[in-house]
Amino acid sequence: MTLQSQTPSQLPPLGARPFTLATDLDGTFLGGSDADRGKLYDWIEANRPTVGLIFVTGRDPDFITGMVRNDGLPRPDYVVGDVGTTIAEVAEDATVHPIAALEAEIAEIWGDAGDAVRRALHGAPGLRLQPTRFRYRVSYDMDPDSFDPAAAETVRGLGHDPLLSNDEFFDVLPRGVSKGPSLRRLIAHLGIDEGRVLAAGDTMNDHSMLVCGVPAVAVGGSEAALLAALDGHDHVHKARAVGAAGILEAIAALNLHPNTPEV
Repeated sequence: MTLQSQTPSQLPPLGARPFTLATDLDGTFLGGSDADRGKLYDWIEANRPTVGLIFVTGRDPDFITGMVRNDGLPRPDYVVGDVGTTIAEVAEDATVHPIAALEAEIAEIWGDAGDAVRRALHGAPGLRLQPTRFRYRVSYDMDPDSFDPAAAETVRGLGHDPLLSNDEFFDVLPRGVSKGPSLRRLIAHLGIDEGRVLAAGDTMNDHSMLVCGVPAVAVGGSEAALLAALDGHDHVHKARAVGAAGILEAIAALNLHPNTPEV
């Protein structure tokens, strides 16, 4: 894969670039074959003056920095991380820096709810607390065979939103906060034309992003529950190609960039 040849200060702002990819990581940007990922990543790096990159992911900032520094992932311009509870700019050294003005409402809605959530769900069947002390969310690994749906009602009773995805994750989020609303907040802040953004995902925690109003793709191999929930959303391209190849398929199919390589 090629290395990024231009620093952030040398690149046009995202609002001035004709296309921006806003993509989930696991199963989407990181999905597919090595060859498909290489084709997408090299294409992005070769077209950075005209292509913006936003990671919209459940992953935390340290994970993103590590993937860019150690695993050759293209450096995103911005991140909507932690399932939408982090909105941040990415520096040249791949460190992630939250944008306080965009996170202020998220922080206010959440308050200091983490400890109360952990107490309320302590011992809940099928939930295993993830060890990371996220700022504005609490997350669990979920065993679908022993999970009790009453946990979701407990979360709603506390004033928060439960999110189940891929039959393996259970997230507790501030009410009304998820990938879609946070992505739109960032897009508006940056002055990006919504019609020139492609949102890409593959599981239910991408649903709010894929239906938020921008062009979107559910890549091949997406979670069945997500595909069912997207019925009637005709603006969402349901790709046949898996992961990174599905992103390239959608860019070409939706005519979002004049220089898209064939899948």
